[in-house]
Amino acid sequence: MGNPEGLRALEEQRLGPVLRRREQVQPGTTDQRLLDTEGDSEWVHTDPWRVMRIQSEFVEGFGALAELPSAISVFGSARTAPGTPEYDAGIRIGKALVDAGFAVITGGGPGAMEAANRGAREAKGISVGLGIELPFEQGLNPHVDIGVNFRYFFVRKTMFVKYASGFVVLPGGLGTLDELFEALTLVQTRKVTRFPIVLFGTEYWSGLVEWLRNTVVAQGKASERDLLLFHVTDEVEEAVSLVTKETAR
Repeated sequence: MGNPEGLRALEEQRLGPVLRRREQVQPGTTDQRLLDTEGDSEWVHTDPWRVMRIQSEFVEGFGALAELPSAISVFGSARTAPGTPEYDAGIRIGKALVDAGFAVITGGGPGAMEAANRGAREAKGISVGLGIELPFEQGLNPHVDIGVNFRYFFVRKTMFVKYASGFVVLPGGLGTLDELFEALTLVQTRKVTRFPIVLFGTEYWSGLVEWLRNTVVAQGKASERDLLLFHVTDEVEEAVSLVTKETAR
């Protein structure tokens, strides 16, 4: 082997699939940088490293959830207080989904999510929580039997859709609306098929439905048939019947 000190500066460098030329040529080799025991740790905050973290989250999520039976994702506010009608409805929905043969997936947090997980656990079903790293995160609620915590919202959202046959959406805030409209968009654009979306609580959701009909559809920003992508109900039995019927169970 020749002496590296005697080599002239490279004009072209290939690092795996990456080509670098002229001033973009990097000193040393990939192995050298890997085995070098000195240097700072800034590399763990670079985008290529984040790609590995993202990949690992997908792998962990797929591995944990791959053997779930048919499931329904239940969304709702983390601020829903125990003992309220909304919390009690979440418990009843969790139980009814298990009785219909579904596992229950939530965001794993408190409030409406905890209620649905609690109902699933009390009905002896599979209770899943998909948590997210947040500055004010409280951890997974105690009624979760299978829990996965994610750093990235988009990975978590993929798990909600991939391993669920439909959504039941209780009253909630911005996070719930985000999940709802993502699901509606996926169904509208046919990225997913046979995916029922049920909004629970007609009084809460009526303003949104009217805005969609009288503003969004009326101004041509969506079509009338897009209003058929979801159902609205106040009845637990009807909510479960709708997701059961549309998933052909």
